[in-house]
Amino acid sequence: MMWNNAVCRFVALVAAYLFVVSCPLGARTSSEPLLLGDERSNLYLPLLEGQRVAIFSNQTGCNSAGQHVLDLLLAQGVEVTTLFSPEHGFRGTADAGAHVASSVDERTGIPILSLYDAGRNGPSDEAMQRFDVLVVDIQDVGLRFYTYYVSMLRLMTRCGACDRQVVILDRPNPNGHYVDGPLLDMSLKSGVGALPIPIVHGLTLGELALMAQGEGWVETPCRLTVVPCAGYTHHTYYSLPIAPSPNLPDMRSIYLYPSTCFFEGTCVSLGRGTPYPFQVYGHPAMQSGRYVFTPVSRPGATRPVLENQKCRGVSLRGLSMKRLQRLQRVDLSYVVDAYRRMGRPADFFPREGRFFDLLAGQRYVRQMILEGASADEIRARWQDDVRRFKEQRRPYLLYPE
Repeated sequence: MMWNNAVCRFVALVAAYLFVVSCPLGARTSSEPLLLGDERSNLYLPLLEGQRVAIFSNQTGCNSAGQHVLDLLLAQGVEVTTLFSPEHGFRGTADAGAHVASSVDERTGIPILSLYDAGRNGPSDEAMQRFDVLVVDIQDVGLRFYTYYVSMLRLMTRCGACDRQVVILDRPNPNGHYVDGPLLDMSLKSGVGALPIPIVHGLTLGELALMAQGEGWVETPCRLTVVPCAGYTHHTYYSLPIAPSPNLPDMRSIYLYPSTCFFEGTCVSLGRGTPYPFQVYGHPAMQSGRYVFTPVSRPGATRPVLENQKCRGVSLRGLSMKRLQRLQRVDLSYVVDAYRRMGRPADFFPREGRFFDLLAGQRYVRQMILEGASADEIRARWQDDVRRFKEQRRPYLLYPE
């Protein structure tokens, strides 16, 4: 039965309120020590008792002691029957967008079902019959074009259709201290943008899941429980202990990612195939650039853009971490700079700018760049949308702003 948006919103709000107020260790003050959702086993193990469990995770699904959620649940006697892997695979080593086949976890013998094999409709009916509860424990980076949340939403939809419960073990958002960027025009919905949210939405996966259901963005709502972190706020700077994917190797890449990912939709290299992805940009035709690098094929970045070509451009590695933390904005100045340094070439946005538009979420961003607008002028256009979104998301926040 389809629920209308108002009913979905009411149910999600009530569920979020009841769950948070029932948790004496709820993540509401920054004076508490930080505990990840998977470290609060007293809150979720009772939900898993006597249930067949599937896990959506990858290499990031570890607690602060380095124990993976799979090993943690098995040690507690939980019956884990299925593992779901996102982009980059269960071990997180595959290239961006590369096909990852289903396989078997070598240590436990538990089948790993690739969500790339599952396609756009999610896991098959046969796969859904293997479990009763889906546990989500994966580190997101809080950006609309980062694909882990898209996989989570597809799983939630399938769980709703098949009456399976979803338990999200929440994690901090390393970009959770601000909100910025254009909202997605849903005519540009794709695998790199699934919801009408800004590029930097400032939500944890748990909060985003609650909002997606509450706003009616999940086609078939599921029975959803979020186990919140303790000691986390939206002003907490959280440094990831494990790289979430091959081309986000450190916090510098993660902080720059909201602004430099736009280069994926241009002819310019953003450093894939170097030790510094998302931290440099360049092109052989960018003669005025002082920084020189050559992308080469390497693990996690096979056949990178401009492979084996000497690129001139700019390194952002000199920016201090404190400055990057305080920037709190999607900065288009890097793309605008590259476009102008190259003399505004007609092929700067390949394939008529289709992929750039998907990343930006709006067609006006590329059009304004072509018309000579500055980064600040373009950013000013989405500020009203950001303000409205921040109010819209407020009822779903589990942590203080």
